[in-house]
Amino acid sequence: MKKLSLVLLVLFSSQLFAAGGAIELESARIDLDNKASLQRGAKYFVNYCLSCHSAKQLRYSRMAKDLEIPPELVELNLMFTGEKIFDGMTISMRPEDAVKWFGVNPPDLSLIARSRGSDWLYTYLKSFYVDASRPFGVDNALFPKVGMPHVLADLQGMQQAVYKDVELEDGSIRKVIDRLEIVEPGRMTEKEFDKAMNDLVNFMTYMGEPAKLERQRLGWKVLMFIFLMIVVFYFLKKEYWKDVH
Repeated sequence: MKKLSLVLLVLFSSQLFAAGGAIELESARIDLDNKASLQRGAKYFVNYCLSCHSAKQLRYSRMAKDLEIPPELVELNLMFTGEKIFDGMTISMRPEDAVKWFGVNPPDLSLIARSRGSDWLYTYLKSFYVDASRPFGVDNALFPKVGMPHVLADLQGMQQAVYKDVELEDGSIRKVIDRLEIVEPGRMTEKEFDKAMNDLVNFMTYMGEPAKLERQRLGWKVLMFIFLMIVVFYFLKKEYWKDVH
């Protein structure tokens, strides 16, 4: 199976520009309580990302616990290179080999969703299109001159860019990307691919802060305790000062 090499080295913004045209970010539906989505996202991450990108800050054992996957199933279906269940999600590719093959050592993705944003990742994964001038035959509408192949093409298919003319301030005309259209279907429909990428981004968002839900639940308990103690201290104060004039 093809593996995903995400080289995400672009500044995050609510709106980015590609080929002179504004590319608006699409909203990812992040739901860290959706264990089924996170489990599917883990599958896509391991199958398409983990050969080139590590996620060293997340241990397989932590993922198994949080995503409610039996450890034996994690070892059987999500661990392929002799790792142990308590290991972080590392890769066997050497940095010097990565530089030779891709021109850059692909970054660790443990915190990529926190640094770039979930919407950026979701839009990026959906924005590859055919461009014969690029080394791998594709470019990305969100990340121009991207340095990776479209390895999700077997799922999404191949897209082409549809351009429109835009008049610039100096009166000149420039072609910009208007939209992307499928020209060679993949194994998934558009809705299926959108759902798959949402699951993948959902998992990568979880991966950036595995303790987030636990921290939020603990936060509510702390607030309830503080509120309860305020009530107790209020009545204690009244009892203590009732005979003081």
